[in-house]
Amino acid sequence: MFENLAKAGKYLGQAARLMVGVPDYDTYVQHMRVTHPEQTPMTYEEFYKERVEARYGGKNGTTRCC
Repeated sequence: MFENLAKAGKYLGQAARLMVGVPDYDTYVQHMRVTHPEQTPMTYEEFYKERVEARYGGKNGTTRCC
């Protein structure tokens, strides 16, 4: 029973992150290992910052309002 609750919690968290535009880091790492094994994946902090900037702007001093 607790295993099912843990799985449900994991999937709900992943769904919530995707709804607000933040992809799942574990999925990213798995993709990098399978598709681009010669490259080093970003750290969680680098990944998060890159995703937030991609979603809301912020690079080169530009920002988005909406």
